Amino acid sequence: MNTNTKEINLEQEREEILNAYRGLLRASKNIRNKEDTKLIRRAFNVALEAHKEMRRKSGEPCIFHPIAVARICAEEMGLGTTAIVCALLHDTVEDTDITLQDIEDMFGLKVRMIINGLTKIPEVFDDNISIQAENFRKLILTISDDLRVAFIKIADRLHNMRTLDSMRPDKRLKIASETEFLYAPLAHRLGFNTIKNEFEEIIFKYKEPQIYTQLELKLEKTAAVRNRFIRQFMNPIKEAIDKAGFNFSIKARTKSIPSIFKKIQNKNITFDEIYDIFAIRIIYDTPVENEKADAWKIYSIVTDFYQPNPDRLRDWISIPKANGYESLHTTIMSPTGKWVEVQIRSKRMDEIAEKGYAAHWKYKDNNSVDNTFDRWIGEIRELLENPDADAEEFINDFKMNLFSDEIYIFTPKGDLRVLPKNSTTLDFAFDIHTDIGLTCIGAKVNGKLMPLSHVLKSGDQVEILRSKKQKPKEDWLKFVATARAKSKIKTALKDEQKRLASDGKEILKRKLRQLDVKWTSGNIEIIASFYKVHRPLELYFQISKGKINLSKLKEIEVDNKNFVEAKSSQTNSGNQSLKQIVSGVDSKKDTIIIGEDFKEFDYKLAVCCNPIPGDSVFGFITVSEGIKIHRTNCPNATQLMSNYAYRIIKANWKSNQLTERLCGLTITGIDDIGIVNDITNLISRQLSVNMKSISFESTDGIFEGKIMLFVFDTEQLDDLILKFEQIDGVKTVERI
Repeated sequence: MNTNTKEINLEQEREEILNAYRGLLRASKNIRNKEDTKLIRRAFNVALEAHKEMRRKSGEPCIFHPIAVARICAEEMGLGTTAIVCALLHDTVEDTDITLQDIEDMFGLKVRMIINGLTKIPEVFDDNISIQAENFRKLILTISDDLRVAFIKIADRLHNMRTLDSMRPDKRLKIASETEFLYAPLAHRLGFNTIKNEFEEIIFKYKEPQIYTQLELKLEKTAAVRNRFIRQFMNPIKEAIDKAGFNFSIKARTKSIPSIFKKIQNKNITFDEIYDIFAIRIIYDTPVENEKADAWKIYSIVTDFYQPNPDRLRDWISIPKANGYESLHTTIMSPTGKWVEVQIRSKRMDEIAEKGYAAHWKYKDNNSVDNTFDRWIGEIRELLENPDADAEEFINDFKMNLFSDEIYIFTPKGDLRVLPKNSTTLDFAFDIHTDIGLTCIGAKVNGKLMPLSHVLKSGDQVEILRSKKQKPKEDWLKFVATARAKSKIKTALKDEQKRLASDGKEILKRKLRQLDVKWTSGNIEIIASFYKVHRPLELYFQISKGKINLSKLKEIEVDNKNFVEAKSSQTNSGNQSLKQIVSGVDSKKDTIIIGEDFKEFDYKLAVCCNPIPGDSVFGFITVSEGIKIHRTNCPNATQLMSNYAYRIIKANWKSNQLTERLCGLTITGIDDIGIVNDITNLISRQLSVNMKSISFESTDGIFEGKIMLFVFDTEQLDDLILKFEQIDGVKTVERI
């Protein structure tokens, strides 16, 4: 009986797999011919055979995942046959016996190169390497060779995010953190607007589940009223555009939950006060040469009916965004007194907005799309020119410009340059040419003399001032906003450091000869440790700058012309402790119960987020300070989970633990006589809470107070926040 049931299930699974494959063929019917279909079928057969014994965490056969990824590539990204074949095969080299050579023999060199870019680096334990950062780096390295690696990786991550429910809670947070750290910004930079929004929605759902549910319910409750308003608002516009002879469609798009929450926080308003919960999108079909003129014609029709807000006009048709996005945005006043955002764009612009650079191949003749991406790929290649940067430094530099808004700056001759928001005159100098950046001493901005650190605004005209005597300085790194400038400055500083280090090395050699001490790598490490510097190169550099007193070398003990071995072994004690903890912990099964001993390993509460009982927390193995307990919404959590997943441990609070923990609150409101007294009285008398510090500032009738106090758990803290909110004049109470 059981055998028959199993056979029926297997038969049902085969049918479901074939249905999924047929769905892929339907999704790609417009982009393939007979030869393409044969190639896709062959890739499907190879993947099906390779994954036949494998199942996902959800229990379904593994082959469903590559089919789903291939379908995303075809249907949601509009990619061609090569990408579909690579998506079907993307896990074979990593998870099965198939090799890269097998892939090349069956499908050619191009497919092999893309699959190699999609294959993760094997996890080898090394204290000094973040495996995830190395994998991110490998992904970015391949972007400049073939962007399809990044496209397929984003599609792969999108399917993983859509199936997060089948994962363990800690695994969900890890994947969500990685996505927030790199994949969402990368999707944004490559123009996958819809995918970027979905990433952010799912990340928010798992990181802030309560807030997500509250806002989701509010959107559902207001949906009927919103839809009725949209219909009434659009009717006159529809009739007028139709009468003008346009082939068009109108869509209404509701703002995503994360962006609604961001607006609530940034503007300090309630859900009901947000005026742009939705946007109206008018998409017209017209030849490329007429797109700009037709956009303004439709804008004219819309503003005949409704009054526009002149401060909210955004023309990304004349000057597209750096990720290729083109659209005309305006905000207009409805008859009911509500502001409504209207987006006007052609069918081609809409496809590029949804499918980003993947749509680029379809519209190759449009130079504006070509230029923005070619320029960005050029910037990536420049980042890759620095061979000394470690993986994490490289990722952070690369990430700098992924998610930033743009400003538009003019040269003295009137040429336009697009830079990230908050760029300085020094960023502008490096954007023109590396040599101009390295010799920049200031700039004339709109005719006025400005320093290197001056933050530019859209429309500024900038003339760079140079001097041959100028040299790059460490301080420059603090105020540049572009990855290009930061990378070039670091490279120049390292070149200068190496030159000075060479001098310092000679000085140290002479000193050691005087002391009759051998020049060995072990002795240099001991000296570096003695002077508290991390690397020999840094030691030599500090010596050349005169910042190290070499006369103190005599304080290090000498034994047979070599330093005592015990000194050397001490320098590695921190690393040994990291290895000891990682090797002694099963990160998937072990859980730290805060308040109880954990396998003889020390753990402490992290000061960056001050977790208290009731907070969702995790443990992180540090290099030299044992295990630190962080809140899952700690500012550092995303980076730790993304780059050091193997050092993350589950943690929970001991239910009967009653220990006071330090916590901070920020209170804002209307300044009034006695309000500080009301707040302190509530803390000390009514709630019997111990207060560590309190400070208040008042500006133009608005006060902001910061209070550090001791609480037992989140329940007590929530009760305290509720009581504060009930005081007359208090507007917001937020945990620091």
